[in-house]
Amino acid sequence: MRVTLFDYGAGNLHSLIKALATTPGADVRVQEDPLRALDTDVLVLPGVGAFGSAAARLAPGREAMRKALDAGLPCLGICLGMQLLFEESDEGAGQGLGYFPGRVTRLAARHVPQIGWNDVEEDRALQSARLSTVYYAHSFVCRAVESREVVGWTTHEGDRFPASVRRGNVLGVQFHPEKSSHAGVRFVQAFLQEVSS
Repeated sequence: MRVTLFDYGAGNLHSLIKALATTPGADVRVQEDPLRALDTDVLVLPGVGAFGSAAARLAPGREAMRKALDAGLPCLGICLGMQLLFEESDEGAGQGLGYFPGRVTRLAARHVPQIGWNDVEEDRALQSARLSTVYYAHSFVCRAVESREVVGWTTHEGDRFPASVRRGNVLGVQFHPEKSSHAGVRFVQAFLQEVSS
């Protein structure tokens, strides 16, 4: 199974590559070209960076990537990667993929960014890998228009926002599973196994 990380300058991808590679049969690759990144069995949008610069790197392949997701290409978006699955962001100019309707806004809390562990409420992202507590590092959150696509919630200082969204084989998570101990690695493995079966 070819698993490709689209690298839009997100920084250190080592821990995510390591987590993905623990899945039996996963051949993990990194690709900076958004069109070449689509030559894969599973696309991963990693999770560090700013929306504006990531959207600019995505722009040449945005339409093709959206069509690939609509056609059923499995995709895991993590933190900023989840935000890129939405339409646009208050953090910076540029368009996301618009796969999920909604906008990315600043976290409405006194302490921003949220860095550290927090609970996932009503987790329904993956039947085979339930999560309770996960690691976050973010200042912006997705405001989903379609509540039925929200498959997990988190609350930070009274601001309740989607921890995860899912439609078909496209899953976005605001948290960092690769930094969420063994449970997070099992979550990544479960997603790859589910979409490849």
